[in-house]
Amino acid sequence: MKFAMERWITMAMQFIVPGIKMALQASPEPSEDDLKLYQQLGAEWVVMWTGESKASAEYYASRRKLFEDHGMRIYGFGNFDVHNQDAIVLNLENRNAKVEQYKKHLRDLGKAGIPYTTYAHMANGIWSTEREETRGGAVARAFDLEKAVKGDWIGRQYVGPLTHGRKYTQEEIWENFAKFIREVAPVAEEAGVRIGIHPDDPPVPELAGIPRCIFGNYDGYVKALDYAGSPNIGMCLCVGCWLEGGPLMGKGVLETIADFGAKKRLFKVHLRNVDQPLPHFKETFLDNGYMDMAKVMKAIRAIDFDGVVIADHIPLMGGDHRIGTAYSIGYINALIKQANAEYAG
Repeated sequence: MKFAMERWITMAMQFIVPGIKMALQASPEPSEDDLKLYQQLGAEWVVMWTGESKASAEYYASRRKLFEDHGMRIYGFGNFDVHNQDAIVLNLENRNAKVEQYKKHLRDLGKAGIPYTTYAHMANGIWSTEREETRGGAVARAFDLEKAVKGDWIGRQYVGPLTHGRKYTQEEIWENFAKFIREVAPVAEEAGVRIGIHPDDPPVPELAGIPRCIFGNYDGYVKALDYAGSPNIGMCLCVGCWLEGGPLMGKGVLETIADFGAKKRLFKVHLRNVDQPLPHFKETFLDNGYMDMAKVMKAIRAIDFDGVVIADHIPLMGGDHRIGTAYSIGYINALIKQANAEYAG
């Protein structure tokens, strides 16, 4: 089915409406029980992921119809197979094919009327160590730099000490990113799709020979978005990653929200709390870490944020992931209502 460029932009950007929106991280293949739960949680917006085997304009549009038929809108859709790609970050042999695949993903989202996608630029995955207990014995992700040996991404492991056979320089990483973003930014603009770039997780200066010099700190983000030079390229602020980095980030999370919000480059926020910054942290409940999430939500409200806020990396409660999801969604909804009320007052 063919769509004019104007139609793409109209369809995708129509969902960018004012105000903070709570979004649920949803399955693209929900059961009827899943859909009932989403409705019971009060979800009006959802974000989701799929893999390349299903990624297409037709599939995205079918998911949009399914959720709209149940009273929910899709804010964002990601494709695992064009996210955290070492080929792009390190300019490997299949780099050009991956970039073309990413461009197709953007065009397909535009055709389906979905306005946003998250992108992460990590070459050797997300690194974690053994899971640890947080409040009440709930199990959560943790990272201990002294014990870290590998990163993971969708069935692939990246094992140190050098995950890609040699050390890469910061100059190489920057050059590869600049080339990539200048290729895809015009496509995002034509499709009417925003790209929110997720911070490195964890945001250490280097892991197994790969510098995390771009999206592991505030200054890197500023420079990267300058390279992009596009209103469609911005930040997916993972509060958890920012808290993991602590002083390494260069600016605190509240300042970062204010700065990127003023530039209208903050598109999505992941709410996640941790017990302390690097070198050893564990994730915990939103009300149990070292950041006051009420302050975070007030900062988001103060910038007239028009994106979505989601609960991220929720600790396992009672042996059922739905319990932690319900707890987190209720907490976020209360924070949004409180921030809106205080701002209006």
